[in-house]
Amino acid sequence: MRMPVFSRTKRWLALLGCVLLSSILLSACGDEASTSILNTAGPVAADEKVLFYVVVILAAVIFLGVEGWLVYSIFRFRERPNTPTPYQNHGNLFLEALWTGIPTVVLFILLFFTIRGLLQVAPEAQPKDANTVSVVAVGHQWWWEFYYPKYNITTADELVIPAHTTIHVDLFSNNVIHSFWVPNLTGKTDLIPGHDNTKWFIADKNGTYTGLCAEFCGTQHGNMRFDVKAVNTDSFQSWISTQQQTAAAPGDSLAQQGQAIFKNQCSTCHGIVGVDVTQFYNPQQFCNDSLGPGHNYPTTDVHCLIGPNLTHFGSRGLIAGGVLTNNSQACNPTDPNIMKDCHLAQWLNDPQGIKPGNDMNIGQLTTGQIRQLVAYLEGLK
Repeated sequence: MRMPVFSRTKRWLALLGCVLLSSILLSACGDEASTSILNTAGPVAADEKVLFYVVVILAAVIFLGVEGWLVYSIFRFRERPNTPTPYQNHGNLFLEALWTGIPTVVLFILLFFTIRGLLQVAPEAQPKDANTVSVVAVGHQWWWEFYYPKYNITTADELVIPAHTTIHVDLFSNNVIHSFWVPNLTGKTDLIPGHDNTKWFIADKNGTYTGLCAEFCGTQHGNMRFDVKAVNTDSFQSWISTQQQTAAAPGDSLAQQGQAIFKNQCSTCHGIVGVDVTQFYNPQQFCNDSLGPGHNYPTTDVHCLIGPNLTHFGSRGLIAGGVLTNNSQACNPTDPNIMKDCHLAQWLNDPQGIKPGNDMNIGQLTTGQIRQLVAYLEGLK
């Protein structure tokens, strides 16, 4: 009589274990295409996707081969009544050479595709394109700042780029290590204080792609995202022209009162061109603590701003590193439900409650002051 391989209890435990492991695996699945490395929209991400598939396929083949042989051996060579002692093949040179040769071949395959991938996405591989757009990406705690040296403009949490154009990014941090990652367009590159990195990528089609900080940088690391908006060339040039303008003058008394509040309570940390600063400045140059305070400041109104430049705040889609969206359509200053519906009003009312530990320390504002600030800031298109 054959001995049972598993008892009934063990079979149920094994089945339960498989279900639990499957649930853990499938919990990582989702339909969020904007953060999937498999939904590529540019050559850099596509090259990294190839390496991903090579690793997955090799790992799957090895896993299925090893586990398949193990399962076969368990059934084929399991102990039976009166089974003789198995033959010992210790010292078999052929098997030992096989066990050594197969992993060596696999590792060389991985090495080849890894080096190939590194060379394809390295800074030195950046295409020589006269239309290349250069951007300085600055990681703050916890939001992103983007400065365009050629156009002398600054924005926050929203990187607007022309599609089908090489984007060169200089990565800079003066606080802690961050990591720039746009899953659909490019892989992760660290921003290391004192060691600036560079990267490049191209968006093959128009669209909005989610960017993330992929290095734990503090308590609000999870609320440090940004949008990459790829548009056609004409739309990009139109956006640049708009961003180069000074801030729009407040159009009504409510917005004028909001501007006065900004000057009195917000200008220490935020800049608005035409209000408290005269122009945009390169944060990589003016926020480098290692150079010492006041290094090479061209005018007296320049300082390393703690918060984002708000010159065109009303045109942006995110607030405070993406912890809130800028739902300007729900921000009518005269709406009695503004504190409930308008995300900007909620942020101004309780920034520490929404994003604990951030640098926003505006003090307690009245509902009237919040309405005035909303009227002013949402008008900065």
